[in-house]
Amino acid sequence: MKLLNSVGPNPHVVRMFMAEKGIELPTEQVDLMAGENREGPYLEKNPAGQLPCLVLDDGSHLAEITVICEYLEDKNPAKPLIGTTPEEKAETRMWTRRIDLNICEPGANGFRFGEGLALFKDRIVTVPEASEGLKRIAQDRIKWLDGQIEGKEFVCGERFTLADVLLYCFLNFFQSVGQSIPEGCSNIQAWFERVKARPSASA
Repeated sequence: MKLLNSVGPNPHVVRMFMAEKGIELPTEQVDLMAGENREGPYLEKNPAGQLPCLVLDDGSHLAEITVICEYLEDKNPAKPLIGTTPEEKAETRMWTRRIDLNICEPGANGFRFGEGLALFKDRIVTVPEASEGLKRIAQDRIKWLDGQIEGKEFVCGERFTLADVLLYCFLNFFQSVGQSIPEGCSNIQAWFERVKARPSASA
């Protein structure tokens, strides 16, 4: 297998997930800033034009970060980051989906339609007037999540999971583009510092 890698929070999710599980794969850099991911050779591998992309041993390709992580977990069940029982897996997937839809997506599109507009306006449909509203949605949902994780070490309690990896990588990215953790979110801030201290966070 080989990971087609680039800058940005999405590839960071897969790299951090792999680091937590001790998975090492060869990587190939794709120049997202130059738009290499929107050109023919890459689009043949991933027609969505997004990164990262996992090249399987049979030459086929997998995209979408949660799918890639689930595949890697199935192939490498040791050190589970999704779960070992149906209940654990369901809990992880529930929180991963909530974080992805309610925080990652609006926050990322807020960036793409705002600070990142010059980079994205000729690559995807952009809605500049929606930027600030999308950022507010992400901030509101971070505040909601702050209450949900009170008294917990990680999003799913004592288990460190894909939900934590996803949330950390995007909050880390958001802070670099002007979307800081909202004031008063002491639970999220403490959680963020705990996760940041893990060796995998720098993957």
